[in-house]
Amino acid sequence: MDPNPSTFAESSPASPSHDAEAVPGIAAPAAAGPGRIVLAATPIGNTGDASARLVELLGTADIVAAEDTRRLHRLVQGLGVTVAGRVISYHEHNEATKTAELLDQVRAGKTLVMVTDAGMPSVSDPGFRLVEGAVAAGLTVTAVPGPSAVLTALALSGLPTDRFCFEGFLPRKAGERASRLADLSAERRTMVFFEAPHRLEAMLRALRERFGAERRIAVCRELTKTYEEVIRGTVGDLLLWAENNEVRGEIAVVLGGAPEQAPGTPEDHVAAVNELVAQGIRLKEAVAAVAEDVRVSKRELYSAVLAAR
Repeated sequence: MDPNPSTFAESSPASPSHDAEAVPGIAAPAAAGPGRIVLAATPIGNTGDASARLVELLGTADIVAAEDTRRLHRLVQGLGVTVAGRVISYHEHNEATKTAELLDQVRAGKTLVMVTDAGMPSVSDPGFRLVEGAVAAGLTVTAVPGPSAVLTALALSGLPTDRFCFEGFLPRKAGERASRLADLSAERRTMVFFEAPHRLEAMLRALRERFGAERRIAVCRELTKTYEEVIRGTVGDLLLWAENNEVRGEIAVVLGGAPEQAPGTPEDHVAAVNELVAQGIRLKEAVAAVAEDVRVSKRELYSAVLAAR
């Protein structure tokens, strides 16, 4: 553990146990050199959650790549920091054109700090292209960890935390959203989603249709902010709440995983197949998906569906 995490003094890493270049499929170690990329987590709400390392980096980095330069300006004002380096706008609409330029700066020995509006860059935020390009080029990439909406929502949800998955934003179109949720119908891990407030009601309705009204869920709103709110209950309860309230702010939704179920007979699952077919999924694909979810024979389930028609 670094005894003084607020500093960035270079230290010699431990010698690797083998030469990564000699192992097929394993990326080579980062190229030696002064240039580096630092993915820096920013507060998800409360400015007081900013780390000392983030503060130091913002004041000393050669380049600060920001998802929204206006949000960066408000952040550094709140932290009392003066950004000495060059500020570059870097977001989903210009990643493809800006990445090569930023990598060239790192090759030239610059320290580049990547920040997004909230949380860790590259996780449902810009930054993945930059990391991907740096790894391919053998450039140094490191991170300053910090606040995470995913982990905060998970911890506050009251749902199991030993195994979980992050699903980000569901598709906006109803058919694509239903297809994605069908893929998750047998998921036993706790699931974490992001959602926009004006689409929350539609999302909860889709969750009820796929997982039932009794599945446990938590809606986490405005985490770490003044009006933080965590509403826990069943999908049916929270859909009713969303229908009767004007929901605002940034939202994370935490959904309990599927309970263990006995396989049952193929005839028990004909309705599930027909539901997927009604959504536009081909019969054979629907049978395969349901058979895998409920652990019954695809051939027997296909026969049961045909017999029921």
